[in-house]
Amino acid sequence: MKRVVVGLSGGVDSAVSAYLLKKQGYDVVGLFMRNWDSAANNDILGNPSLTDDICPQEQDYLDALKVAEHLGIELHRHDFIKEYWDYVFTYFIEEYKKNRTPNPDILCNKYVKFAGFQEVAKSLGADYFAYGHYARVKEENGEFFLLKGKDNNKDQSYFLSQLSQEQLSKSLFPVGELSKIEVRKIAIEENLPTAKKKDSTGICFIGERDFKNFLKNYIFSKPGEIQTLNGNVIGHHDGLMYYTIGQRKGLNIGGDNRFKNAPWFVIGKDLQRNVLLAGQGLNNPYLFANRVIVEDINWISPKKFTGVIECKAKFRYRQEDNTVLIKWLDDNLIEVICNKPVRAMTPGQACVFYDSEVCLGGGTIKEVYQNQKKMNY
Repeated sequence: MKRVVVGLSGGVDSAVSAYLLKKQGYDVVGLFMRNWDSAANNDILGNPSLTDDICPQEQDYLDALKVAEHLGIELHRHDFIKEYWDYVFTYFIEEYKKNRTPNPDILCNKYVKFAGFQEVAKSLGADYFAYGHYARVKEENGEFFLLKGKDNNKDQSYFLSQLSQEQLSKSLFPVGELSKIEVRKIAIEENLPTAKKKDSTGICFIGERDFKNFLKNYIFSKPGEIQTLNGNVIGHHDGLMYYTIGQRKGLNIGGDNRFKNAPWFVIGKDLQRNVLLAGQGLNNPYLFANRVIVEDINWISPKKFTGVIECKAKFRYRQEDNTVLIKWLDDNLIEVICNKPVRAMTPGQACVFYDSEVCLGGGTIKEVYQNQKKMNY
């Protein structure tokens, strides 16, 4: 009997994954990952007074324990605090210091939920590793392909775009063939303890608290002016790192009779002057770009393409697929030319490539252009 170690997070998706695998005849073992500890991480910073970083991990662990008991499987618990700090949180902070907008979930998957998790799972005798992600894997002629989940509204292949052939070769995604509605139905029919638990959102170490206040604990912020492109001062910002391209909420701009009554959006950042640039209108032309340079590429297939190819790309999670042309600039950079201008492409965010339902890989947006003009992002 093949042994599968399942990442039991305390949520409904991983619970149903464990149930389905057991039903299929696998020897199922649960593994709960503890990634964040306020006291330990603040000691690393040399500031043990920062104790407000509350994460509901303990409740999640208790829920995972209830699921394991209900299914009659073992549950192991392992701390990945150092790995999370070294490979995810440090990167997260450094990117914000550069006024970029990072996506730590992708690195968490690559280095912690897959690399770190799989090493621990091997010590538990795992033949395979299973997760509650909405994605799929298929194998053809010894090559492994990452596919979108069947539920387009829940597809998580975007967050798995940094995975390797080796990681995919032993990974199982039992709910990838199902819709969220079907997963909930199974959980309720089987009376799983987390059947009606609300889906988790956001980054665990931030939780439900104010994002701006969280960052203030770790990064020095420098307030400055919000200006229009022609230099009119229309407000003040708390620090450029707190804002992202296309952002509307939190600008506190309004009631200025010099301008028409239309919503304001972040359209750029002037790092040298510490100025946040804002413009009016959802379709402000400065929010759109048609060319990006993407770095730190992970190409999932061992067969890299040559020349220029057409494919689809996502520049943000849940964004529609955009038709693009891509070519290698070197072993680490891809140039992306969009078929039509795309709104709010942001340095630091992930660009992920697709061929129909196959995720080809992805990287991090380095530079954004309108044709040959580099945007002030």
